[in-house]
Amino acid sequence: MGRHNMTDTPAWALEKIQEAKKKQLKELDLSNDSWGTLADQKLTAIPSEIFELEELEALNLYNNLLTAIPDSIHQLRNLTSLNLGHNELNVVPEWIAKLRNLMSLNLRFNNLTTVPEWIAQLRNLTSLDLSLNNLTTAPEWIAQLRNLTSLDLSFNNLTAIPKWIIHLESLTSLDLNGNDLKTVPKWIAQLHNLTELMLYGDRLKVVPNEISQLHNLNYLCLGGDELKAVPEWIPQLRKLTKLHLYLSGDQPQAVPKWIAQLHNLIELVLSGFQLTAVPEWISELQNLELLRLSNNSLSSLPEGITRLQKLRFLDLHENLFIEMPDSIYELLALEQIMFSGYGDKNKNRIKEISPKILQLEHLKKLKLDGNFIETPPLEILNLKEDGYVDIENIKNYFRQLESEGKDYLYEAKLLIVGEGGAGKTTLAKKIETPDYQLREGEVSTEGIDVTQWHFPMENGKNFRVNIWDFGGQEIYHATHQFFLTKRSLYALVADTRKEDTDFYYWLNIVELLSDNSPLLIIKNEKQDRHREINERQLRGQFENLKETLATNLDTNRGLPEVLNQIKYYVRQLPHIGSPLPKTWVKVREALEKDSHNHISLDEYLNICQQNGFTELKDNLQLSGYLHDLGVCLHFQEDPLLKKIVILKPKWGTDAAYKVLDNKTIIRNLGRFTRADLVAIWNQPEYMNMQDELLQLMINFKLCYKIPASRDTYIAPQLLTENQPDYDWDEANNLVLRYTYEFMPKGILTQFIVAMHSLIADQNRVWKSGVVLEEDRTRVEVVEYYGKREIKIRIAGNYKKDGDDILDVPN
Repeated sequence: MGRHNMTDTPAWALEKIQEAKKKQLKELDLSNDSWGTLADQKLTAIPSEIFELEELEALNLYNNLLTAIPDSIHQLRNLTSLNLGHNELNVVPEWIAKLRNLMSLNLRFNNLTTVPEWIAQLRNLTSLDLSLNNLTTAPEWIAQLRNLTSLDLSFNNLTAIPKWIIHLESLTSLDLNGNDLKTVPKWIAQLHNLTELMLYGDRLKVVPNEISQLHNLNYLCLGGDELKAVPEWIPQLRKLTKLHLYLSGDQPQAVPKWIAQLHNLIELVLSGFQLTAVPEWISELQNLELLRLSNNSLSSLPEGITRLQKLRFLDLHENLFIEMPDSIYELLALEQIMFSGYGDKNKNRIKEISPKILQLEHLKKLKLDGNFIETPPLEILNLKEDGYVDIENIKNYFRQLESEGKDYLYEAKLLIVGEGGAGKTTLAKKIETPDYQLREGEVSTEGIDVTQWHFPMENGKNFRVNIWDFGGQEIYHATHQFFLTKRSLYALVADTRKEDTDFYYWLNIVELLSDNSPLLIIKNEKQDRHREINERQLRGQFENLKETLATNLDTNRGLPEVLNQIKYYVRQLPHIGSPLPKTWVKVREALEKDSHNHISLDEYLNICQQNGFTELKDNLQLSGYLHDLGVCLHFQEDPLLKKIVILKPKWGTDAAYKVLDNKTIIRNLGRFTRADLVAIWNQPEYMNMQDELLQLMINFKLCYKIPASRDTYIAPQLLTENQPDYDWDEANNLVLRYTYEFMPKGILTQFIVAMHSLIADQNRVWKSGVVLEEDRTRVEVVEYYGKREIKIRIAGNYKKDGDDILDVPN
């Protein structure tokens, strides 16, 4: 089903088609290069308007959802290039054979199990890509394509190289990577025109010496689990410019010194050799532009590497580096570095990036996922999902440090969590005022309470702790996760008189949402009631559990030790002591003194200017840093919220919980209007800010607007528990079940907010389930929290596509 209408063409595609028609373009690109493109932005059928473009010579439909090709395509008689890669084709229709001028055909990444015989009729074909399909054989009729210069059969299920390939005398590129080949036949040397040969395969054991007769070869890729040594005949390939070698195994493999004789090399890959050192002779390869040394055991780089002044790409991921070597910063041509450390916990644990990175003017991409970077702060790195960091952010940070000088911000966030009535509020109060006494009848925290605590440090500086006291009632659990931040200290308070603290739930939720931030368990031994917990077992499962402390918050027994441990662990947080530009600290201090709940973006920029800022990007980098730390809130990507900076996050959270706690809205099962909000937010502090506060709730996925309604919203946490009655066709359903070792609360309510536009009739929704509907396909999603399970039923015409709309957390 997808998040789209199956019969409609996305607007972006129609615009491109109209432009091509108007300008009589010979090329039309309707591909989706981004892997993150939503399903409703992809083509599910080729728009009929394309077949009117009779002058078209190149059509690119890569990465869509096409399952069929209409016979009308034969009208594009001038087509020379057709890209159908990364679609969902099971067969390729015969009418493509009518495109007699076709020179390039890309069928990569589909569901093909056979190659149709009619492809042999495309006598002008020079490039054929059949990679990433399910082919077990390559049929002989491909040999009739005598003009073929490029053939890609990589990543299929071929067990042998078919001998008919020798008839393709014009072939210059042959890609057989990722198949089930054990050997390579000697006769492959008869392909004298080959310039590119790719033979990487997990089962490959033997590579014949005859390949050395391919004197025109400039790119050779070899490797696999079974290939144990580098062939000695490689130096005979004098024209070689790209050599990619992939080995595997636990024992180090020797890298032959004769590689240094290949002076024309511009790319060298030595992956999986278990190298402990990079050979010095590598510096003799003065033309190298790409060097990949991944999956080795390197602990240093030789000084000679600095002589590779043409190097643009350096891959060092999965090695044993403990810091970024200075030699890297002398490779001034570098455009991309990969330094990932995922996998073995001992690999690539880089802690610091040097300011020398400013020397790398051409560096555009740096991959650092899996490391433990302390400088610059993680908020500056802005690590993306693909593992790359924000290079411009990093360079901007160091530039400001260099021009403004260094200062330090001693500020951290303490989040107190636990069940209702455990003593969280008492702990928060006693941290600031130890002689505080909880008054009888004092109301428990509703939502979140935010206070501050200051204590002096040994260096004379003042340390500020922002204490977030979370309400323990069930209604708040699902929303806590929006405020649980990384690089903070957590305190889990447990009432020892009760057996209601679910330690595994809270430890899991903190581990999951806070990037393994440190956590203290504080046992509040009310009436001196002692309670044992299986601390050894908890520590075995949760590495972030630092201490288990006992106290009686009524008598203050054990309180001094609790305070000392909190002081110790907040000072150990990674961002504490990281150097910041002096202007940043000045602005933070100015914002701290500001008594307003929020200020306009212009007021914030003015404060920055008064404290030495000169560039807009520096101002926004600071507000983004403070936002990530949870100090202030500035949603720079939101068209409405980017105009304000929220100085007191409590102001926003209090407003949100006033809505969720409102009795009228609770009785209305979460339904409310703007008029309701005006009545709820009637205090002076919320005047004229209803739009911004509503958008804040939407950003936190606390509510959504009912489509087609003028002014009605739903807070899904308050929906009815009762599943409504509706008809369901149970014939030929696709049923999926997602089970979890741990399932945080609120998954379903977030999902409902994200998918609300597809809710069937906008009324088939309840607190633990929803029915989505589009284009005669229905999806029922039900959460069984007690069983830690989400069950999905899909019925209708597009069951396979119905699965695509679901973004259920793993």
